[in-house]
Amino acid sequence: MSDTDGVIASLKGKLQREVVNIENRDDLTDDQKVNQIIVVFSSICAGVAIQPIPFADIFVLTPIQAYMGTRISAIRGMPLSEKEVGEVLKEVAGVVGLGLLAQQLAIGAYKTVLPFLAGFTTIPLVFSMSYAIGKVMDAYFVKRSKGQKMTADEIRKIWGQARAEGKKQGKETSDEIKRTHTRE
Repeated sequence: MSDTDGVIASLKGKLQREVVNIENRDDLTDDQKVNQIIVVFSSICAGVAIQPIPFADIFVLTPIQAYMGTRISAIRGMPLSEKEVGEVLKEVAGVVGLGLLAQQLAIGAYKTVLPFLAGFTTIPLVFSMSYAIGKVMDAYFVKRSKGQKMTADEIRKIWGQARAEGKKQGKETSDEIKRTHTRE
């Protein structure tokens, strides 16, 4: 086996353990697993946001966020398909829709007006949006597993808290990417 093959095998194993089969790990609590998934997928979404094509993000980010939802639902003991999670995303978007729309317009505007700066300016925005989506989906699945439904007010409250938390983490992620990028 070549060094490259070894690295690829190691990365595949890490991806299986850290994302694809995370619900089977017994060294983490369910909350730790969910938090790890939310941060990983929010980071992926933020990385995708660097691409310079205006208004394309929603078509790329939504499937990534839906897959994040499948991982969260599996961790919470109620595995759902991407299609089923898509319905949850639609429900969440219906409640916080104007916030999501405003963010998509802001991301598109950044990429249209400031295309070279856009990637870095959208990182915290996309990270926080994806983070909030993950937190709301988690709360949704926890309630659903108990046979309960979330109210629109609960969704809005969790969304607001998670957005603030995600903004802070997204800014830290963006700052780290900028530091790494300027060193190269």
